[in-house]
Amino acid sequence: MGKDIKEYFTNKVIKVDRGGPESRIGKLLDAGDDYFAVLTEDDGLVYYHTQHIKSFTENRNMQLEFDVKVPKDFEFKKAENFKELLQSLSYLWVRINRGGPDMVEGILIEVKDDFVYIITNDEVVRITIFHIKNVSYGPKIEKAKTEDHKSQEPKSLKPKTLKPKTLQTESLQHESLPYESPQRLNDESKNKHNKTNVVGRQNFDEDLTVLLSSMEKFLRNYSKSN
Repeated sequence: MGKDIKEYFTNKVIKVDRGGPESRIGKLLDAGDDYFAVLTEDDGLVYYHTQHIKSFTENRNMQLEFDVKVPKDFEFKKAENFKELLQSLSYLWVRINRGGPDMVEGILIEVKDDFVYIITNDEVVRITIFHIKNVSYGPKIEKAKTEDHKSQEPKSLKPKTLKPKTLQTESLQHESLPYESPQRLNDESKNKHNKTNVVGRQNFDEDLTVLLSSMEKFLRNYSKSN
């Protein structure tokens, strides 16, 4: 089955099975005696074990959505049969089966005639090769360029509103004094000036009185002497 699929459907978009956790849509890239490789959008390259495939559908009417362009230099694992393929994945992080209780992820450490051994969550799991429906490993290809361009577009930059920091002036000695308005200072200055004038006037009057009294005594004495 694998060889026939490779001959007629290589580089064509197909749907594996009609539904369920193992069903995927992708482009068929290669096939061996008992497996074929399908490049999918979400899981990357998935190798399907043909003995578990119930059906696959070719995308003749463009009804199957597949938005991945395969680069010319895309490299992936190839083998004659499914067991040899598993051996080529030794010591790689793999995912066996797509979903459900049979799905296992971990490092493939050994491949025997009928079993494989995977380390997952500090446990060694032995899986029968017969029950492996599909397997995938690392390589993935980004989706369509339009999606890639969107992810690369710079985000709209909005100018940040900078709030001015409140400047706290150092505490000075004169700041501890109560606030005095200019008008109040002017009034106080006038009052001081007026008080000074009053004091000066009083001193002048006193001096004048003393002077007049002295002149009066002088004139009296002068008149008596004559």
